[in-house]
Amino acid sequence: MFTPDRAALVLVDVQQAFHDPAWGTRNNPGCEANIGRLLAHWRAHGGTVVFVRHDSDETGWGLHPSEPGNAFQEVISGEPDVLVTKRVNSAFIGEPALEPWLRERGIDAIVIAGIQTNMCCETTARMGGNLGFDVAFALDATHTFDLADPLGGGTIGADTLARVTAANLHGEFAQVVSTDELIAGS
Repeated sequence: MFTPDRAALVLVDVQQAFHDPAWGTRNNPGCEANIGRLLAHWRAHGGTVVFVRHDSDETGWGLHPSEPGNAFQEVISGEPDVLVTKRVNSAFIGEPALEPWLRERGIDAIVIAGIQTNMCCETTARMGGNLGFDVAFALDATHTFDLADPLGGGTIGADTLARVTAANLHGEFAQVVSTDELIAGS
């Protein structure tokens, strides 16, 4: 179902700014390697590849277009079929508009990978599911960072946040899968 001949690979916000230690502790050190494997697999099989870049409105922040952190990480190489730029959490609210771009090409399924698991990746998956796309969420090709717990104090670990995202999405908005499952299924 989520093969390169049917599903677009949507790589969300794989940008240099997320290497900044100010983000704090991250999970999944294998994220970028898995993104690279998916990208190579999709290209080798002629699949559609979408790059999504967050272009922040806030000057002086790493994701602002004038900052070096706005650039894609090295794992994101070559040209995509389309580059979507956004200023919010969803790849579906950007330029060009992703939903009509996919529909014009007869694409009804997407595979999501990138940064951050529980932020832009999860939001994109939720919107994709609500818009009627079949969505695969490549959990091991995403990563996130620890967050402060606004209610109980302390910190919610990145691994916990990723597991909660998986539980939130699976079955309702997406199928949560691994990179190996996606590659083996093609």
